[in-house]
Amino acid sequence: MPDDLSAILEPGMFVRAPDRPDWGLGQVQSNVGGKVTVNFENEGKLVLDARNVALVLAFLD
Repeated sequence: MPDDLSAILEPGMFVRAPDRPDWGLGQVQSNVGGKVTVNFENEGKLVLDARNVALVLAFLD
């Protein structure tokens, strides 16, 4: 698996930022060249560089 998820993140996937648990669950909106737009439940929409911000996949029950 790559060091960052930018290669596999697609719109609709759910992620969390382990370094920022206060952001809550996020849904990927877009991924263009490693710049990932994520809409977090507690922080809103953010554009993140997936090479610099840790994101982990979240699986819903």
